[in-house]
Amino acid sequence: MFRRVELVRGHWDPNDAVGDFASQVPAAGGIATFVGKVRPDGDVEALELTHYEKLTLPGMEKLADEVAKRWQLEGLLILHRVGEMFPGEPIVCVSAAAKHRRAAIEAVDFAMDHLKSNSWFWKREKRAGVWAWIEPREQDHSDLARWKD
Repeated sequence: MFRRVELVRGHWDPNDAVGDFASQVPAAGGIATFVGKVRPDGDVEALELTHYEKLTLPGMEKLADEVAKRWQLEGLLILHRVGEMFPGEPIVCVSAAAKHRRAAIEAVDFAMDHLKSNSWFWKREKRAGVWAWIEPREQDHSDLARWKD
């Protein structure tokens, strides 16, 4: 199985990443992708994600291992940006390639629920020139709970 898990610094194009990924999984019957972007909510000026790479990257790799155990995939791509971002810019890209669509779709959904609410990032946003930390929402925890065995 082809696999790419990375932290991304600076601006990047998820379309290029997914195109490269697709070329690595020629046996896949389908590829599901989710790209998360900084929402242009009202007065959001910027979003910043900080991390501790010795914890974050191994955590992302462990998540990829779990995804690969649960679904029969041809490939998995998990890219997560760190640093300061602005409205409209991509934050995260998760793609899964499988022989059949359901496995790809569910694998992406599972990975995103874990990245969103059980991840290794500290997130804050800037509104009206003031930075404030962001915690996962109750809905994020509910989404994650769907996957408990």
